Amino acid sequence: MEILSYLYQAVDLFKEELGENLSGIYVHGSLAMGCFHPDTSDIDLLIVVHDKLPAEVSHRLARRIVGYHDSLPNKRGIELSIVLKTYLRNFVYPTPFEFHFSEAHLERYRTDENYLCGGFEDADLAAHFAVVYHRGFILYGEPIREAFAPVDNRYYLDSIIRDIDDAPQNIKKSPVYYILNLCRILYYMQEGHVSSKKEGGEWGLQQLPEVYHGLLRQCLKEYSGAGDAEGYEPGELTDFAEYMMAEIQRTPN
Repeated sequence: MEILSYLYQAVDLFKEELGENLSGIYVHGSLAMGCFHPDTSDIDLLIVVHDKLPAEVSHRLARRIVGYHDSLPNKRGIELSIVLKTYLRNFVYPTPFEFHFSEAHLERYRTDENYLCGGFEDADLAAHFAVVYHRGFILYGEPIREAFAPVDNRYYLDSIIRDIDDAPQNIKKSPVYYILNLCRILYYMQEGHVSSKKEGGEWGLQQLPEVYHGLLRQCLKEYSGAGDAEGYEPGELTDFAEYMMAEIQRTPN
């Protein structure tokens, strides 16, 4: 309920700043899929507008979003993208976006009043659109199935696979991120289910070889906020990444 009150604050913020240009606000990510944890999760929003944003509106938004981000009770705050309504039903891949904010950009927004992240294309938005369509919920605007067309399978897959292409090289740096993403990608490829990281890991416990179950349990425990980031065996991590990449490559799209 506490998070819900903060979501309503976000609705008020965007209604005030965007006025009639605001078309919709939708929640995706862990909060939409029932596995949000205040220590490890961010709040993921997709904001939809009718028309392109003038630079002065984006700058004003950036200042207000930084303040909103700082007020949130979860450690990672908020991640959001603002997109044009036309792309919801006339999908373009990679998808253009008007404005983006996340923890990775926070310091730039704080220290550079001229900084804006927007006017580019982002392949990640295919996954965000798909999660909204299949698992998301609405805060403001048209019902999801009226506003969005489903994202083509090939674009969704390309979007999520981009996140793990370097898994064998980088899994030791971010074990939880790579392990759970590898699981949810294979889950989708084998069963067609758009899942959360947590659901992907739980599926892995049911479907992957038993030799990896200890690793998956450790990873899920850490993801839930109850585990420790220490204690992963580097060789086991690399072996898991290589096994999963091979499975993903041999599974028909």
